[in-house]
Amino acid sequence: MCIEADSIKNEERQKRLREKIARFRLFDDDFMTKVFEDDLKLIEFLLSIILQRRDLEVIESNTQVVQKSLTGRSVKLDIKAKDKTGKLYNIEIQREDKGADEKRARYHSAILDTNTLLPRQDFKDLPETYVIFITEHDIFKCGVPLYHINRKIEENGMTFCDLSHIIYVNGEYKGNDAIGDLMHDFLCANPDDMKYKLLAEKTGRFKKTDKGAEHMCKIMEELVEEERAIQAEEMAIEMLKDGSLSVQKVSKFSKLPESKVRELAEKLQPVANC
Repeated sequence: MCIEADSIKNEERQKRLREKIARFRLFDDDFMTKVFEDDLKLIEFLLSIILQRRDLEVIESNTQVVQKSLTGRSVKLDIKAKDKTGKLYNIEIQREDKGADEKRARYHSAILDTNTLLPRQDFKDLPETYVIFITEHDIFKCGVPLYHINRKIEENGMTFCDLSHIIYVNGEYKGNDAIGDLMHDFLCANPDDMKYKLLAEKTGRFKKTDKGAEHMCKIMEELVEEERAIQAEEMAIEMLKDGSLSVQKVSKFSKLPESKVRELAEKLQPVANC
């Protein structure tokens, strides 16, 4: 009886997950990064539209790339790519305006440069970089499809040619051109309504085929478990900081193993000593 009940619950959970997947758009970053994961041609296609280039060839790409800083804040890049000429690209999908803050773009640009040069390597070898934010809203409110940010010398308007570029793509733009079609597709939940065949085919694999949907369901379940683990650790840390509960009680309430709670307690100990 219990086995049958568990089976029914699992089927219901899978159904809910599939319904959620059906509503996903490319502006949902977890879905977007899975669609573009390990697909050089699709990333090349995306960059060629945004940069209006036909000669671009992507040779490396990774999604959800953690760029660690030993002394400062680390960041997770949605997409990091490299073309055959050595140029580096970071593509970020942002539904919320605050996630595309100007200073965040600046930080992402700096993080692309981090660890790029070897010791004693000349600064002239620093590669050209592009940080591209694709935003669901027109955060600059000017109605143009693209916002290009490049440094200039104020006194004469000349370009300060450090070869670092920041581009914002306006998700609200609905023009009858390549960017307008791209933003239309990023807002589509149904692959059949997409204008670009390449995007329709790839998103369709995760939404229309059993194998793709099952893979996406597994990813979503992993993300849910990861979020639960993070929340459990945060709860345990707060209880440990309070100091009124034993390790055993914290373990019981947070549902973390006692060994994990002790590990968190040890990490908090230097803070307590201060």
